[in-house]
Amino acid sequence: MKLYFSPGTCSLSPHIALREAGLEFDLERVHLGTKKTRSGADFTLINPKGYVPALEIEGGEVLTEGPAIVQYIADRRPESGLAPPAGTLARYRLQEWLNFIGTELHKQFAPLFKPRAPDEQKSAARAILGQRFGYVAQRLDGATYLLGEQFTVADGYLFTVLTWTRSAGVDLGGWPGLGQYKDRVGARPAVQAAIAAEKGK
Repeated sequence: MKLYFSPGTCSLSPHIALREAGLEFDLERVHLGTKKTRSGADFTLINPKGYVPALEIEGGEVLTEGPAIVQYIADRRPESGLAPPAGTLARYRLQEWLNFIGTELHKQFAPLFKPRAPDEQKSAARAILGQRFGYVAQRLDGATYLLGEQFTVADGYLFTVLTWTRSAGVDLGGWPGLGQYKDRVGARPAVQAAIAAEKGK
């Protein structure tokens, strides 16, 4: 397998999942401005959408979209506990979280990383994120991870989004539990290894 990634983006989520699952994989950095990979390939020929993550799997197939990729990774190593078994209510709870993080958290950051976005749009995005993070903090109260005591791919995705808060000017001070959660996930060896590997690439 090969993960196409760009540092500081949502591709950190499947990178964490690959390391948590103990799977063998290669990393290929993508320059999102030029759409070129580190080896000089045209990334739009690999993923016509033009953004990361993309995971090349057996037979030359390429999977895109983070929530789909991380579930694929988890299902390759079901014993890892990164995703509950398919067909169980717990699996649908995982998908519920992945969708929430993707649509209600991840996408709300978009205007905060666009220098030309109007201040009103940025203020609105921060207000929405505040409401959403309040909900997450409430759900995490008394729990180690999103689905209880078991770390799943949803936690890797939420952690990735939380790493953007400081640079986006989103203050988590009102929810100390979220900061503790971020530190807890960030202390996991696989998470630290993923972050270090991306810095080295």
